[in-house]
Amino acid sequence: MIRNPSKKIAIHQPNYLPWLGYFYKIYQSDVFVFLDDAQFSNKGMHNYTYIKTTNGSYRLKFPVQQRFGDKINEVRPKDELGWKEKHMAILKSNYSTAKYFTEVFNDYRQLISQDYNSISELNSIIIRFYAKKLGIKTEFINSSDLKKNLSKEEKIIAICNVLGASVYYSGKGAKSYQNEGNFWSNGIELKYSIFEPFDYQQMWGEFQSNVSALDFFMNCGYDWDRVLKSQKKHFV
Repeated sequence: MIRNPSKKIAIHQPNYLPWLGYFYKIYQSDVFVFLDDAQFSNKGMHNYTYIKTTNGSYRLKFPVQQRFGDKINEVRPKDELGWKEKHMAILKSNYSTAKYFTEVFNDYRQLISQDYNSISELNSIIIRFYAKKLGIKTEFINSSDLKKNLSKEEKIIAICNVLGASVYYSGKGAKSYQNEGNFWSNGIELKYSIFEPFDYQQMWGEFQSNVSALDFFMNCGYDWDRVLKSQKKHFV
């Protein structure tokens, strides 16, 4: 295996309409791996996100068909229950007067109106689309294509090795089970992606940071330069 001395990768489960920090993690990496063969979790944000409404934070969730132990790429969205129409109606009701509503809503409607075989396919296509709109040039890969049937840290290191990565950007939540020494012994530098939420003009009162990036898009457009300027002190 030939390791590129400057190749950076990040890995994350494909979530539904994730927050801005998710896209910042994509931006920091040369290759972003969708961990689509991880186990589906009702506590993960695989089929829900949060938006800001007139009544505060609202969980926007869609129904799925799954069995215990299913991987994310084995779970199907239950389109027959009409959740897509419901989500569009909720977004329209709460963002119709936002500055960039028309463009962003039309993009979302086109994305959501397609048929998807799994929630992994649904989420990853949406994320890829928005990354492209933001001008992010990162390459995307599905972990299932790499066929590394391991778990947690061992799987992460195996993916880094097969991709020849020298730097791995992790989320802070993985600190509880990752050993930096195990990465160093494989020639991989472990870094943690730090994204600091910043204020921007929102609708409906007091600022909320724990919402989907869709909120930023609706209010500020696909202005990635603004996001980068807000994170200058964390550039690495």
